[in-house]
Amino acid sequence: MKKTYSIKEVADYFHLPISTIHYYDKKGLLPFVSKNEAGYRVFSESDFGFIKTICCLKNTGMPIKDIRTYIDLCMQGTASIQQRRELLQQHKKNVLKQQQVLHDNLKEITTKIQRYASEDSVNIIKGQIKFVQDEKKILNLEDPFK
Repeated sequence: MKKTYSIKEVADYFHLPISTIHYYDKKGLLPFVSKNEAGYRVFSESDFGFIKTICCLKNTGMPIKDIRTYIDLCMQGTASIQQRRELLQQHKKNVLKQQQVLHDNLKEITTKIQRYASEDSVNIIKGQIKFVQDEKKILNLEDPFK
C-alpha cells in the first residue's frame, strides 16, 4: 500500500510554511489533492510532482494566476499538451531574460569587489569622489561628500 502524507510532511519536504500550502489551495493550485473523511488534505506521492512544479514555477517568477492556468491545463489531460508547452516556453524565455539581468548585475558587483580589493583602491575611490565633486560643482549642485 502506498503512503499518504499530511500537510505538515509536505510542507517539511518542500521547505514551505503550511500557510503557503493553504494559500496555494485557496488560489486553486491544488485541485489534485484529496481530503479525508475529517476534511483534512491528504497528499499522495503523485501530488509531489505537481507541487515540485508549482514551486519551480513560483521560484522562477511565474505569477500565481499563470501557475493556476498551467495546473488547470494539466487537469484537462492530454488535450492541453500544446497549450502547456506554449505556456512553459514563454515562461522559459522570461526566466532566461531574468538570468541575463542577474548575470549583468553580477558583473557589476564583481567589478566593484575587484576595485575594492585593489592595492590602489584608496586612490581609485578618491579619484571617483573628486570626479563627482567636480561634476557637481560645474553644475552648481550640492557636493554629496560634505
